[in-house]
Amino acid sequence: MVSLYSCCPFPSTKALQMYPSFLFLSPRNPKLLPFTISRILRASSCSAAKHQQPIRARYAGVQLEETVDETKQGKLRLDSWISSRIQSISRARVQFSIKSGLVTVNGRVVDKVSHGLRAGDKVNCVISELQPLKAEPEDIPLDIVFEDDHVLVVNKPPHMVVHPAPGNATGTLVNGILHHCSLPTVALSEKDVLSDTEDVSDDEAFSCGGSAAASVRPGIVHRLDKGTSGLLVVAKDEHSHAHLSEQFKQHMIQRVYISLTCGVPSPSAGRVDIPIGRDSNNRIRMVAVPGLSHHGRARHAASRYKVIEVLAGGGSALVQWRLETGRTHQIRAHAKYMGIPLLGDEVYGGSKSMALSLLRPRIPPNYNDELSKLVSRLERPYLHALVLGFKHPHSSEKMHFSCSPPPDFSEILSHLRNIGIEKPISKEAAS
Repeated sequence: MVSLYSCCPFPSTKALQMYPSFLFLSPRNPKLLPFTISRILRASSCSAAKHQQPIRARYAGVQLEETVDETKQGKLRLDSWISSRIQSISRARVQFSIKSGLVTVNGRVVDKVSHGLRAGDKVNCVISELQPLKAEPEDIPLDIVFEDDHVLVVNKPPHMVVHPAPGNATGTLVNGILHHCSLPTVALSEKDVLSDTEDVSDDEAFSCGGSAAASVRPGIVHRLDKGTSGLLVVAKDEHSHAHLSEQFKQHMIQRVYISLTCGVPSPSAGRVDIPIGRDSNNRIRMVAVPGLSHHGRARHAASRYKVIEVLAGGGSALVQWRLETGRTHQIRAHAKYMGIPLLGDEVYGGSKSMALSLLRPRIPPNYNDELSKLVSRLERPYLHALVLGFKHPHSSEKMHFSCSPPPDFSEILSHLRNIGIEKPISKEAAS
């Protein structure tokens, strides 16, 4: 475990209307704030479909030699395909290996992670050594919504990763927090780097009790995906972290999201209670399948949704989500299960081609040019953490924050409204 202690002055408490986001600074001395980064790296076996690999800690040197089979999935990304062939390895680790020149396709080195594969391509990949990771303070503008001696609420922009990991060592929210709190560089040894097999969901809180304290990430109580914007909260002391974690586990945290979807949910409001587990064909993706939880392959997940606006003649919708649980990719997986993947969510089916196929038949021909330009600008899943509420870990005061979506979300929404907008007709089935 790596601990850094440094004085971190904080401005006077000032509540703003924004979304929250959680990180954790855990001081043993009330005047000194340590930034703790630690993770136990578990050794795992890895295998390819046609080649049994020996058990090797941290995957270093593991080799994959395989020919891409005939597929009905269309174009395959190189990084996604390799991730699916080596059990439990992180996509970031695969991407680092590709960028390091350790992957060939048909005998030629390919260093582009998004390189498209075709059936019959011969892929040779060697997994790189796990490089020591440093979390360095970076002067990254942070949208601080609220701050006092115990918690810090941040409005995370889209495209920002929350914590450092192989392939994303800089530009993260953690790097910005280190600078904000005037903390020095955190140097991680190989054993401290985030596990390749780990993918903790919101409610699988980063427990700080007993030996588990050594495996808590840089203060994360819950997290948002890279493409998701909105609020996170940072706990500045162990007491605050423990109380906030417990609130998450007891489902006492209020979380409201809004999204833009491909198509419109039917009915216009309801509750999705479908377990979510890892997709066996693609480890970077989760899947919602009824009954999986009974076999230990998935965990209970429940989301309430409500259509706020029907957009572009029914080709899209502005949908509100309230989470009862907080599983990895919960909204994205549930939306795909409902047949309305989030707009811009390539991983879960909300591709540009799908958006065009749904929108184009429903809009007047004079909007075709505007539609093409709009779809070409889709760069992420359009999901925003709109509201966050929790009980203050020290004062027990009810804290409530909300903030508008970022400009890219607002711009797409404005264009869709311009094409056509209506309110849902059916009555609300969920509060």
